[in-house]
Amino acid sequence: MSMTMGERMLALAQGRAVDRVPFVQYWDMTGPNETAWKLVGREKMGVLKWVSAYRYETPNCHLDQEELERNGLRGIRRRLHTPKGTLESVSYFEPVFNSPSQESHFVKEPSDYQVLLAYFRDLVVHANVDGVRDTLADVGEVGLPHTAVDRTPYQQLWVQWVSMEDLPLHLMLEPDIMAEVIEAMVQVQHRVFQAACEVVKALPVPYIVVPDNITAPVIGKTYFDQYCVPAYNALAEQLDATGKDIPVFVHMDGDLKPLWESIDGCRVRGIDSLSPPPDNDTRVADALARWPEMRVCINFPSSVHLAPPEKVYQATLRFLEEGGRSNRLQIQVSENVPPDIWPSSYPQIVKAIDDFYG
Repeated sequence: MSMTMGERMLALAQGRAVDRVPFVQYWDMTGPNETAWKLVGREKMGVLKWVSAYRYETPNCHLDQEELERNGLRGIRRRLHTPKGTLESVSYFEPVFNSPSQESHFVKEPSDYQVLLAYFRDLVVHANVDGVRDTLADVGEVGLPHTAVDRTPYQQLWVQWVSMEDLPLHLMLEPDIMAEVIEAMVQVQHRVFQAACEVVKALPVPYIVVPDNITAPVIGKTYFDQYCVPAYNALAEQLDATGKDIPVFVHMDGDLKPLWESIDGCRVRGIDSLSPPPDNDTRVADALARWPEMRVCINFPSSVHLAPPEKVYQATLRFLEEGGRSNRLQIQVSENVPPDIWPSSYPQIVKAIDDFYG
C-alpha cells in the first residue's frame, strides 16, 4: 500500500524506508498550494511550512517601520529603538517575488554594535508551542512543519544586521566588540535551543532546522568551523536530552565542497535545499556517499526549471538514479521559480518520479 505524502516525508525525516522520493514545495511557493495541486495532484506533491520554534519579546526595545516608494518599487525603512540608541535599515522589494534587497543595513559603523548589543541583551525567548501546533494542523496529511531556530551568529549578522562587505572588516579590526556581540548572540541562541526542546517535548516535530543559508564562498571554512559547527552540535546535544531522536537539519543552499570536511565532523543529519549541479558544486551522489546518515533534501536547480521540458525530465531522472533508492533523498522546490515556468517544470518532475518507480 502506498504512503501518503505526509507519511513519506515523515519516514524520510526519521530515517525509515519510503516507497518513492517525495516531491515537495515550500508552503505557497508558487502561489496558493491548491494551484500546484490542481496541476500535479495533491497526492504527488507535499508541502513544508516554515514555523519558528521560538518567539521573541523585547520589553525595552521596539521596531517600527514606514513604507517607501522609489521608481515604482515598494520599500521599507525599519528603525530599531533601544535604550542605547536607534538603528535604521532601508530595503526595496523586487516586484515578482516581493523579495527584499537591503540598500542600507542597521549596523554601519562599529559604534552601532553597542546599540545592537542592547537589543540582544533585551531579548526574552519563549517556546512557540501554539504556533507549531497550528502549523501541524495546517499541513495535515500532506506535509510537515519546517520547525526552525534562529540563524547562527555569523550568518545572522550578515543576513540581517550588517553588510557582507563590512562584517569581515569589523571582525578583523574590532575583535573585542565583535567577540562581545557574538557572545551575546550565543547566549540568546542557547535559550532559543531550549525553546525548541520544549516544543519537541510537547509536539510530534520530526526535526529542527537551522535557516543558515550556507554557501562556502561567503562564510569560508574558518568561520564555518568557528561559528556554525559548534552551534549545530550544541543544538543536537540539547535535543538528545529530550529523550527523542530529533535530527538537526540546516538550510545549506550554495556551494559546499570547501566545507565537506567540516560537515563530516558535525552532527547535522539533514541538508535542506542542497543545490546540486549545474547550479552548485555538490552532487546528490556525493552527499549520500560522504554522509551515510544525511537526509538530502535538494532544491531542484533553478536553471533547470528554465530548460525545455525534456531536460527537466532528464535532470530529475539523473537525481533519482543517484539517490532514488537511498531512502534519504527528497526533491524540493525551496527557491523561487518564475510564475510562468513552474507549470511546465512541475509535471515533468512528477512524471520522472512516476516513471522511475514504475
